[in-house]
Amino acid sequence: MRHAGKFGAEAAVDLVLLVIGIAIAYISWGYGFGSMARPGPGLYPFFVGTAIAVFAAILLGARIKVAPGEEPLDKTQRRTLAWMAAIFSLWALAMPLLGYVLVTGLATLAFCRTMQLEGWRKPLAVAAGVSLFIYVIFDKWLYIDLPRGLLFGQG
Repeated sequence: MRHAGKFGAEAAVDLVLLVIGIAIAYISWGYGFGSMARPGPGLYPFFVGTAIAVFAAILLGARIKVAPGEEPLDKTQRRTLAWMAAIFSLWALAMPLLGYVLVTGLATLAFCRTMQLEGWRKPLAVAAGVSLFIYVIFDKWLYIDLPRGLLFGQG
C-alpha cells in the first residue's frame, strides 16, 4: 500500500511536468519563431517546453509500465544516474571559472567514463570531438561568444 502512494505521487509530478511543458510550448508559440537568420523570442522556449513535455510523457509512460512492487532502476543504474547528476552540477559550477568549451569537454570525458566507455582513448576522442565541434559551430560559424571563464580572460 505504501509503495502505491509513492508511485502515485511520482506519477502526479510527471503529469504536472507534462502540463507545464505543454503550457510553455503553447505560450511561446505566440511570441513567434522568427527566421533562421534572426530567431524570434519564442523559438528557444518552444523547444524547451516541448522537450519537458516529451520527457515527462516518457517518464509517465515508464511509471505506468512498472509493476507496483518493482523498482524502476536497480542499484547500479541509480548510482550511474547520481554520478550523471553530480557531473552536470559540477559542469554548471565550473563553467564561469574554466569556460564553456573546456568544461564541456571535461564533462563529456566524465560522462563517457561513467557510462563505462572502454579505455581512455575513446573517451578522450569523444571529449575532444565534442569540444572542437562546439567551438567551431558556436565561435567560428555562428559567432556566438561562449563563456571563456575567469582563468582565460573573461571576467
